[in-house]
Amino acid sequence: MNKNPSQVRAVAHLSGPMMVLAGPGSGKTSVIVERTSYLIHHCEVPETSILVVTFSKAASREMRERFLKKENRPASGVTFGTFHGVFYGILKCAYGLTAKNILSDEQKREFLRELTEKYGEDLRQEGEFLEDLGREISLVKGNRVDLKYYYSKSCSDEIFRKIYQGYLEKCRRQRLLDFDDMLLYTWDLLSKRPDILKAWQEKFRYILVDEFQDINPLQYDVIRLLAKPENNLFIVGDDDQSIYHFRGARPHIMLNFEKDYPDAKTVVLNVNYRCSKEILRSAMNLIGRNRSRFEKELTTPNPQGSPVHIVQLENPRQQCLFILKDLQTYLAGGGRLEDTAVLLRTNLEAEPLVHALMEYNLPFTMKDRLPNLFEHWICRNLLDYMEMAAGDMSRRRFLAVMNRPNRYLSREAVYEKEVSLETLRIFYEDKEWMCDRIDLLETHLKLLRQMKPYAAVNFIRHGIGYEEYLQDYATYRRIKVEELYEILDRIQESAKGMESLKQWEDFMDEYGRKLKEQAQRQQERKEGITVSTLHSAKGLEYERGYILNVMEAHVGLMKFENIRILKEMRNSVNRQVNCETANLNKTVSAAVKQIEDIQYIQSTIGFEKLPENLAEIARLRLEQPGMSLKELGQMLTPPVGKSGVNHRLRKLSFIAEELREHKEERIL
Repeated sequence: MNKNPSQVRAVAHLSGPMMVLAGPGSGKTSVIVERTSYLIHHCEVPETSILVVTFSKAASREMRERFLKKENRPASGVTFGTFHGVFYGILKCAYGLTAKNILSDEQKREFLRELTEKYGEDLRQEGEFLEDLGREISLVKGNRVDLKYYYSKSCSDEIFRKIYQGYLEKCRRQRLLDFDDMLLYTWDLLSKRPDILKAWQEKFRYILVDEFQDINPLQYDVIRLLAKPENNLFIVGDDDQSIYHFRGARPHIMLNFEKDYPDAKTVVLNVNYRCSKEILRSAMNLIGRNRSRFEKELTTPNPQGSPVHIVQLENPRQQCLFILKDLQTYLAGGGRLEDTAVLLRTNLEAEPLVHALMEYNLPFTMKDRLPNLFEHWICRNLLDYMEMAAGDMSRRRFLAVMNRPNRYLSREAVYEKEVSLETLRIFYEDKEWMCDRIDLLETHLKLLRQMKPYAAVNFIRHGIGYEEYLQDYATYRRIKVEELYEILDRIQESAKGMESLKQWEDFMDEYGRKLKEQAQRQQERKEGITVSTLHSAKGLEYERGYILNVMEAHVGLMKFENIRILKEMRNSVNRQVNCETANLNKTVSAAVKQIEDIQYIQSTIGFEKLPENLAEIARLRLEQPGMSLKELGQMLTPPVGKSGVNHRLRKLSFIAEELREHKEERIL
């Protein structure tokens, strides 16, 4: 390794604390490897006295392999490990733990599912809720937050506390430790047993920590204990690259390192060997706007390179089409897909891109789990409504959506395998207002039965009030409702052109099958474009990169205007809501009655015996059950007004009533 002056200073540091501010592409891994070798060969430090800590098994394995390659030998006494791996080793020696004492991911998820069903039954349908809950439990443990002062982002504080306490109790009874417990138990052990602490301090006299900006308070406290009294603590990181706050990482620990260790030496690795001048300049211009950071001026010996392009597009579909078109140009010029990465903020954001790549038959590799939009709980809710309308009134389906939006229906009222709305009415017979809600639900299901998938989703959103439920849900979970609306939009968009629920569900099944095939291909061979979250791609290098949704430009551009429109809309809604609520049952019931009358006429005498104007409106109403009278009138030839449409529909209802009384002779 040809070292620059900053790298030389870092490698040759002998004793005491040191902070290495390592900018991106500055050779921090090489510095750690070189320093480890330097301590052994130039400072005569025993290999067994050196501990190198990383945040992932992959990083630890890479560090060890690079060290062994430099040393040109198959093994070494240096300890390379993750925080959890090192701390588990300490606990194993103290308590005789085995692999059976470690809580698996599957066990943890099952514990949380059981507790959610017990304390937060309405939340168990959400696929991501258990993951969010698990992350919050880790945050509480990792930051040693007093539970009574913690405010949950996943659910109400009361429910979270009950689930948290229940989770701890389940682990305790079964003598199981999760990953966070390894940190807590290690801290507790070393704090209470000075003899054990001293033994480990004497073993690990030199401690090197990689990616220090991602450390949490508990990890830091344990490392500080181990480093005493010599404090040969060598930390490497970059506060500008702290992107794991959601996991508990606290970059302020690195920012305050010199306060904790006033005698600490600081070195800045300020030469970037990875990026072009243009990329580095753009990155530094952006990150330089952060207020809480170490000031760093990075340079690079690399060429100027191509400029960074910022492209503003209106929606995710346009983003995907832009990438596909640009890739075609790139390939035509001799480029390779394997040199390309598309980076996103979240795994779910990858769904439109994955769909487009599969549509255009372009090979790709997804670093995270392949996202399936149709497995999202919102999609399941929509299908539950439509399947209920089609006749499937199973208890499972009904429970999933009966209070979405809230109808204040109790689970106690739903005790049969097949739900009967009439039984529900009997249960609430002393509450007229509840019976009205059940009647309205029945009317909604009758209307849904007549609609194609796209219209059905639209009716569920706006007619039934599912968007109102999402708004309440977002407030309750403390998340952005816009993200839920975006998912809802994409689901509805997929229903365009579908003639029936079965056709739409077949499309979903086929899409899921293709995703499984793609996942299988990825296991067998990595190929094509890399699609990854920013978090999973950290530290990797690609010749060509696209970053999607980084600034939410299409959202930000319209934010102010949306606020203005939203305020106006809310004022308008507030003025009209009482009137509309009072008329909703009447309007919807009338539409259902019209369709029933028209279908009766069709099944008895047929439309051919009707006057042409009545036959025309009858056919149109059956084809468009959710359309307003005004819209129906505009589709007639020639167009007629709302009153004219209403007159014809009333005439059809009269004919149907006459037919029911077997008075066909009086009609024609």
